[in-house]
Amino acid sequence: MKFSNYSLTNEVKRGVDGMGFKKPTDIQFKSIPSILKGEDVLGIAQTGTGKTAAFAIPIVHKVQISSVKGRKDGVRCLIMVPTRELAQQIQDVFNKVAKYTTVKTYAIIGGVDQDPQIEKLNKGVDVLIATPGRMFDLISQGYLSLHRINTLVLDEADRMLDLGFYKDIQDVLKKLPKKRQTLFFSATINTKIKKLAYSLVNNAIRIQISPKDPVSKNVNHFVSSIEMDDKRFFLENLINKDATKKIMVFVRTQVRVERVAKAMERVGINALIIHGGKDQKERNQALKKFKEGEVNLLIATDVSARGVDVPGIELVVNYDLPDIAENYVHRIGRTGRGNQKGEALSFVSKGEMDLLLTIEQFLGKKIPQIEISKKEYQTILDLTNEKSLDDLLGQIEFEIENEGKKAKKKRNKKK
Repeated sequence: MKFSNYSLTNEVKRGVDGMGFKKPTDIQFKSIPSILKGEDVLGIAQTGTGKTAAFAIPIVHKVQISSVKGRKDGVRCLIMVPTRELAQQIQDVFNKVAKYTTVKTYAIIGGVDQDPQIEKLNKGVDVLIATPGRMFDLISQGYLSLHRINTLVLDEADRMLDLGFYKDIQDVLKKLPKKRQTLFFSATINTKIKKLAYSLVNNAIRIQISPKDPVSKNVNHFVSSIEMDDKRFFLENLINKDATKKIMVFVRTQVRVERVAKAMERVGINALIIHGGKDQKERNQALKKFKEGEVNLLIATDVSARGVDVPGIELVVNYDLPDIAENYVHRIGRTGRGNQKGEALSFVSKGEMDLLLTIEQFLGKKIPQIEISKKEYQTILDLTNEKSLDDLLGQIEFEIENEGKKAKKKRNKKK
């Protein structure tokens, strides 16, 4: 089956062809016909298997063939997502699919000025991608109406139906027409979330790909036993082995992201950071530099475990294990996307063994372990510690010299 065989408009086919797509992936092959028929769908597939295109392609087609000219309040499809980065990524995919159509897609997110978003909505938007906070702000101010929407998509459905967002979803449903199509897509979903999803739709078709292993076959993932205080030295060693490799590192908290980045900078390794404490402009700039290869190391919290689609990430490092087992799948899914191969390595301290056990129970199997001999472990510590000490001494000498210059300058001014 090729995309050219689908009953899609020529403009959509042209957009898909421009993306380099020839044959649909499994999730696309199973989802697109059902979505085109107007059926409710619950699609579960591994990260990096083309889930976004699985709903973007049929939605753009449906909007295009039913578009009404001159419609101001034109939002026909609402896609709700948990993170800003994911909203922007989905917008990019929709824009590519809709490149040769008149379908207008737009993402509204928090953390940025709302005025340009209001202006865009006033001009007319067909497909709206939104994070809940900003969306409700604009609804309450009267700038956004949902009464024309005939398709609702919850991407990363496990997050969107979890306690934090479920009330938001219920509030949205009250504002939508009763007759609508509802689509759920995610890489992971549990029994409780599945029941919630089915309670919101009419006879959903469950489309599940590779349910026994949520981790893509393109990703080889391993764990290594490393003490918490030694992790920075092993990360330094890993990066220095191949400085050209594009690496994404996940850390548990915002504070630890900052600390790890500073530790890397002290040994001459440039790092970009993304976490919830950064404003959207800073997050976008960091992501842009990472995508363009200006800096090959990105350190992030789980705010970026979903939605960061950067081609060529060769290695994901779990500096800390995630507190939520499902996030392990989403983290390591940043590599090995599409047809690319990728690797993931988790540093596991003694205090994280329970987290590791929970993750392995979720995966239904043990994660292969890379054993490090005592001699090799100590060698890495000796090399990195020596380098770090040299760097620290050099920094102290520089600061002493700099203070001396400042004092001399002051004395000269007094004279």
